[in-house]
Amino acid sequence: MQRPFKVLGVQQIAIGGPSKEKLKTLWVDMLGLDVTGNFVSERENVDEDICAMGAGAFKVEVDLMQPVDPDKKPAVHTTPLNHVGIWIDDLPAAVEWLSGQGVRFAPGGIRKGAAGYDITFLHPKGNEEFPIGGEGVLIELVQAPPEVVDAFSKLADQ
Repeated sequence: MQRPFKVLGVQQIAIGGPSKEKLKTLWVDMLGLDVTGNFVSERENVDEDICAMGAGAFKVEVDLMQPVDPDKKPAVHTTPLNHVGIWIDDLPAAVEWLSGQGVRFAPGGIRKGAAGYDITFLHPKGNEEFPIGGEGVLIELVQAPPEVVDAFSKLADQ
């Protein structure tokens, strides 16, 4: 079973809570991460601060998320570890192959994510048609830009 793509590394972790200010107290004030951006989407019911640890191709985002409206879905604050994002070297090939293997994707398809990369999500639960899911974990697949693919390739060659 040959995969037409590679998982390169962790791109992000997303942490949800009722108040991103409380999350920032730990991640920014205490641990020293830098806030590098902000993303707000009423459709996705999220107001998030994008933080970073590390640098260059090996930078990992830590997204601190609160809901725009706590009474609406998706409820980004009800699961403290909201999702994990992983770099993929060929996202369209990964989606096609994984779908063919019975992996369930969340609605929305491939689209631009908060950081500007193409993304899609594996559904946390399988169903009858697509029995393979994240077993309770939402997983974001993120198209790695060329410099990230190159950096991971060089690391693998060492």
